[in-house]
Amino acid sequence: MRSRGKIMEATLEVIAEHGFDGVTIAGVSTAAGVSRQTVYSIFGTREVLVTRTMEHLAVEVMTEIRSRLDGPETVRDYVVEMVIGGRRAVRDIPAMAALLRLHGINPVLHPDVVQHAIPVVRDLLSPLTALDPRVAEVLDDIVLITTRLGLSVVLFDDPSIADDDDLRAFLLRWLPASMTVPPE
Repeated sequence: MRSRGKIMEATLEVIAEHGFDGVTIAGVSTAAGVSRQTVYSIFGTREVLVTRTMEHLAVEVMTEIRSRLDGPETVRDYVVEMVIGGRRAVRDIPAMAALLRLHGINPVLHPDVVQHAIPVVRDLLSPLTALDPRVAEVLDDIVLITTRLGLSVVLFDDPSIADDDDLRAFLLRWLPASMTVPPE
């Protein structure tokens, strides 16, 4: 499956350079050094190509974010570090940065973006139940607020919280009430 990997890498390069609406089978096949037929035989359509490529990238990004989440000891700290890690990924990975181009074809503009993001966020937050088993009772609420908060931080970045430490301080100041487990 070397061709699959080459095609996905080429797709990420095209997204980074031209945005999502700049992705064509012909452009990706040329960038990957494979035939259009190879791209079609592996992915079928342009939409599947972009979706599978971004899903693959999301798994890589999630793995990287999760590797940095071993230190937080509270639900709030875990969520804060996850949001910061997500923003860092969007800033540092050119294909993820394309999500900030709010025009044309863009997955962030899809009406079901929150519903599509929830399973990814749930997976990232699943270790919270090990921190506190009572989290299981409110995990759906934590997943929903974290999804919406993460999208907001990424899409509406602000100079006052541009630095990771500034964002961390802001989130820690405002999240305590919404990131605690109700008493028994």
